Amino acid sequence: MRRAGIILVVGLAICAALSVAAPAASAGEAFPTRSITLIVPYPAGGATDVVTRPLAEGAKKALGQSVIVDNRAGGGGAVGVGAIVGKKPDGYLLAVAVESLHRNSYINKLPFDTVKDLSPIMGFSGNLYGILVRSDSPHKTLKDLLAHIKANPGKVSYMASGVGTSGHIAMEELAVKAGNLKLSHVPSKGDQESSAALLGGHVDFISTSSGFIPLVEAGQLKLLAVYSSKRAKKFPDVPTVAELGYGVIQEAPIAVFGPKGMPADIVKILHDAFKKAMDDPAFLGAMDKFQMPVLYMGTAELAKYWAQAYVEAGEQVKKYMQ
Repeated sequence: MRRAGIILVVGLAICAALSVAAPAASAGEAFPTRSITLIVPYPAGGATDVVTRPLAEGAKKALGQSVIVDNRAGGGGAVGVGAIVGKKPDGYLLAVAVESLHRNSYINKLPFDTVKDLSPIMGFSGNLYGILVRSDSPHKTLKDLLAHIKANPGKVSYMASGVGTSGHIAMEELAVKAGNLKLSHVPSKGDQESSAALLGGHVDFISTSSGFIPLVEAGQLKLLAVYSSKRAKKFPDVPTVAELGYGVIQEAPIAVFGPKGMPADIVKILHDAFKKAMDDPAFLGAMDKFQMPVLYMGTAELAKYWAQAYVEAGEQVKKYMQ
């Protein structure tokens, strides 16, 4: 019965998400005729920001109009994505989002529906998430750190961006699978704040996305493990959490959305421009620098994934955050 209910929810959500198939607002109207704003709902300099910017620049070449990145951080991504909800679906105001927005909706009861109030356009990237300590930490491996947490229940602190975000849920899932470990989560506003708190000795470790890479390369932080499905090319000696036997994989695809009800022809123009931008050397260079996987999803595929992710998010919150 429960499975049938989930299938029904997903089916309805997919139908809502595919509302992008609506006809154009006015036949023959040119698009775009002015600049487009693309909201990144996280701080400048974070992993999502640094790969979205070259994607936007590449799309500009295809569209013939500027794609302006606007950082609106806060609320675990809800502030930035919420800024496009209810706006005119004419293609001039967009936002990127990750699946943690769904978990946020279960935790904080957001004033918008994270599936029905958005028009999927295209998925373009995943994230590299990792567990890090300071380079002078006595913990040399993930197992060292987990043993320390087990010996000091509730006394070990870590920082991850916001509540219910991918770095947070991945660590909470790991804590459960490693023996129901008890630890203290300190939310941050983004990668840079998390890294600064760790360097300042305010937390014991961080669980965050790949904005940490320059600090690892500079010898200030030590990467103990990554949550990805395979080892990061830049850090071949660093194991994945899954291969260590804990079965936690978190890559959090990043995608572009518009307001609910975007006309199909405008969605296609935007999709094609962003898809072409994925071949731009600047975008590929940023992806490689931050070791983020290229994860393309077309409009229909993204709609299906996004609806399924909503259901899974509810299960994750119930299992790992209560």
